Amino acid sequence: MKENPIRSLPGIPLLLVLILAVLGAGYLAFQAVGTGRPPLLFVALGVIAIVVFMLVGLYTVQPNQSAVLSLFGKYVGTVHENGLRWNNPFFSKRKVSLRVRNFESGRLKVNELDGSPIEIAAVIVWKVVDSAEAVFNVDDYESFVHIQSEAALRAMATTYPYDQHEDDQISLRSHPSEISDRLKEHLDERLTAAGVDVLEARISHLAYAPEIAQAMLQRQQANAVIAARTRIVAGAVGMVEMALGELQKNGVVDLDEERKAAMVSNLLVVLCGDRSTQPIVNAGTLY
Repeated sequence: MKENPIRSLPGIPLLLVLILAVLGAGYLAFQAVGTGRPPLLFVALGVIAIVVFMLVGLYTVQPNQSAVLSLFGKYVGTVHENGLRWNNPFFSKRKVSLRVRNFESGRLKVNELDGSPIEIAAVIVWKVVDSAEAVFNVDDYESFVHIQSEAALRAMATTYPYDQHEDDQISLRSHPSEISDRLKEHLDERLTAAGVDVLEARISHLAYAPEIAQAMLQRQQANAVIAARTRIVAGAVGMVEMALGELQKNGVVDLDEERKAAMVSNLLVVLCGDRSTQPIVNAGTLY
């Protein structure tokens, strides 16, 4: 089912003509009563009946709105012209809003790629682009959008981990732009049949489920500490290598292997310790 644009007549000129017809019918009825001529009265009543029938064909179309017309269950076409319009009075008319709409899904509890339960929610921005598909392809396109959006969010969340474990891995928390693009792709696949275009989809809430939040927080803190200590150790080793190299290059002091090991140990303690060290001054000779 694809949208088929159809023309409609301007309603205001037609309404003026119908008003004049009613006035003329009223004048005929008055003359019929005054002159005692029943045929004129029948003509006046016939004109009024025709006017009433014609009035049924009038309808209004708001900006960013369309009217889907059907005749005895058969789709006829879609009208996009704004204002007061007129079509065949036998046509049934259903208005469809083409405005941009958005909603926030409820917080869904799903298992991410690693199996940990998380809470996730998203904001979906969408609009109808094909009125015929929205009306005839699904029973209720608004409910269809809400249900399919939550289903797409669940499917997307199960294919990515919450945290990034590798450098080139996409995760829910570290790659919001990529995740939004993937979610939009999932939604487009599901909502195209309903004549709906998804303009934007982004994660609005993301957290571990309450029952594992504390444990995950401790794991994140441990990972952060390990990463920080690894960087500190790597920097300390570089500084020790540079110190020994400069001492040897400049000939400041000649250290044997045992003294080098002691110096390396002392420097690493000073550089890698998380507390201030207490210096001890050697007042004697080096050896």
